[in-house]
Amino acid sequence: MPTNLSLPVERLAGVGARRAQLLRQLGIATVEDLFYHFPIRYEDRSRIIPLRDVAGGQQGTYWGVVREVQELRPRPKLSILKALLDDGTGQAYAVWFNQTYLKRLLTAGTKLTVYGRGVARPMEKTIVVGDFEIVPPAEEVEVGQGILPVYPLTKGLTQRFIRQLVQQALDKYAGEMPDILPDRIREFYRLTGKAEALRQIHCPKSISAAERGRKTIAYEELLLWQLGLLRDKAVAGQEEGIAHTQSGPLVRKFLAHLPFSLTRAQQRVMEEIFHDMEQPVPMSRLLQGDVGSGKTVVAVLALLKAIDNGYQGALMVPTEILAEQHYLNFKHYMGSLGIKIALATSSLVREEKEKLKHGLAAGEIQLVVGTHALIQEDIAFADLGLVVIDEQHRFGVAQRGKLLAKGQKKPDLLIMTATPIPRTLALTFYGDLDFSVIDELPPGRQPVVTRYVPEKKREQAYAFIRQQLERGKQAYIVCPLIDESEKISAEAATTLYEELRRGAFHRYRLGLVHGRMPGPQKEQVMDGFRRGELDVLVATTVIEVGVDVSNATVILITGCERFGLAQLHQLRGRVGRGRDQSYCLLMGNLAGKEAKSRVKAMLQYADGFALAEEDLKLRGPGDFFGVRQHGMPQFKAADLLRDHRIMQLAQRDARHIVSHKHKAEYRQLLAFVQEHYREFLP
Repeated sequence: MPTNLSLPVERLAGVGARRAQLLRQLGIATVEDLFYHFPIRYEDRSRIIPLRDVAGGQQGTYWGVVREVQELRPRPKLSILKALLDDGTGQAYAVWFNQTYLKRLLTAGTKLTVYGRGVARPMEKTIVVGDFEIVPPAEEVEVGQGILPVYPLTKGLTQRFIRQLVQQALDKYAGEMPDILPDRIREFYRLTGKAEALRQIHCPKSISAAERGRKTIAYEELLLWQLGLLRDKAVAGQEEGIAHTQSGPLVRKFLAHLPFSLTRAQQRVMEEIFHDMEQPVPMSRLLQGDVGSGKTVVAVLALLKAIDNGYQGALMVPTEILAEQHYLNFKHYMGSLGIKIALATSSLVREEKEKLKHGLAAGEIQLVVGTHALIQEDIAFADLGLVVIDEQHRFGVAQRGKLLAKGQKKPDLLIMTATPIPRTLALTFYGDLDFSVIDELPPGRQPVVTRYVPEKKREQAYAFIRQQLERGKQAYIVCPLIDESEKISAEAATTLYEELRRGAFHRYRLGLVHGRMPGPQKEQVMDGFRRGELDVLVATTVIEVGVDVSNATVILITGCERFGLAQLHQLRGRVGRGRDQSYCLLMGNLAGKEAKSRVKAMLQYADGFALAEEDLKLRGPGDFFGVRQHGMPQFKAADLLRDHRIMQLAQRDARHIVSHKHKAEYRQLLAFVQEHYREFLP
């Protein structure tokens, strides 16, 4: 049923065609869009501070008339714009850094309100400006404006215009916002109605009132999202799955021939997965564990259980390099079991692809490792029983669904991630899954000693590596990540390899591996390194996952500023797999603030989950995964960094609602989920 909430913003007073176009650049096309265009912060303008009272460190609102403007350039890449303000009580300079384009706006006689931090020096007072507004000549400066919202803007729109427009929309249409939260929930948490929450956000009487309004909308957003996830899980729970009840010879044989015992955590997680696989409903489980905790072994056991029961297994990964790594790993693990394993990537030639298609359709191939090539329409399975997806956050929900749809019955699903996911994000992205965490490393492992090495100390780093080699150990040297081009990275690796082979490591056996090498050649080099026939492996990030050489005790990551935090941690995980002390040397030029923060985190934390929390703080949730394309809405009020508790409450309440979905009080809410979150559900 149409409401005024869907009215185009042009229907509001003061919005013509030009302003409507500018508003659309901010994602505002309708009245409802305007309601959800939330402030990025607030300014307390309940009082305007006279310029005579400017004090050091005082944050506040000031006003004045511009008397003169100066532009200073004390050094290269730094410009300072100073506007002398006068309010009749005194004078102070308003200061902007590297914003000389404002000079044309700040002519003598211009009336300004500025919000910023006061700095009091003996000879002058200054205000470092955070925000400012030009007051039209005919208007008086408003005194006692209270708490003012500050909105995201685009060129051509002002804060004053957005505030007035939002106020107009609230006065006319806020009452039409539907209250979909059940009364019981609203009363339990003392939440306001939707219209009142929006008023608190846009026109707060205090900062705490604005936060109360935000939390109301945040809770609603997170509850709706969790209901969408759990609705999908409930549907999956009603589907006929595969009961992998057989405890067969492959699992027993594999465990008997393992050169080590499973850790208690691996044993626990294996039992959780096996229990799920033995049920007649499809399994949906997320497997997490830090680098070196042994996730791959657990995944192998799950795949063997499916094969023991007469079904096929599939592992889908996001890149060809990762697919090749897992393929080689699985061959290494399962080589003696007589299992037919295949690799499926888009670079297969026609003849290889036809052979793959026939083998999968006929059931001759028992296990396939591949990229998104696995979800192509012409790929069919005889009887797919288990799907394992690695690095799931790089796939969309729809891609996951396409692979699962290739089973005769709904296959079991195990999602693995080599990137530890902060619990807040795990609840958000994977609220429809059960969690298993391998929270224990194999016994005897020592923490890897991590050090930062400036580029100018490269020779000292090489000398340290040579010391390790003289003790009979092995080393990795990782090339800088030049850009997304595999070709350029491969050329850089080849150049570094030749330099080291002729120079610093001419007395040692070196190997080279990069993403553009043919699979068999890459396999030959990796096997040579595993068997100890090579002392140093020069590589690109192809070694990020799946390489396990316990005799390797040092890794040098050159150009460390070019790598993300998760990637640095994965690379560090290539060493420290034996009982000897291992070392990770981070070499680079740390010019940027973010690069320094990443390296500082690497030096401070050895635990992948702690690093993941730091990574989330550095990049934010949108960047951590890449949001919309991976099947998650972009929340307007919820902040995944600070709303962890609200997320937990929303998930708990969503479970209660889904288990009591036939109650009349929940019908409107569940219908709203079905209608509004349809695009995000599989």
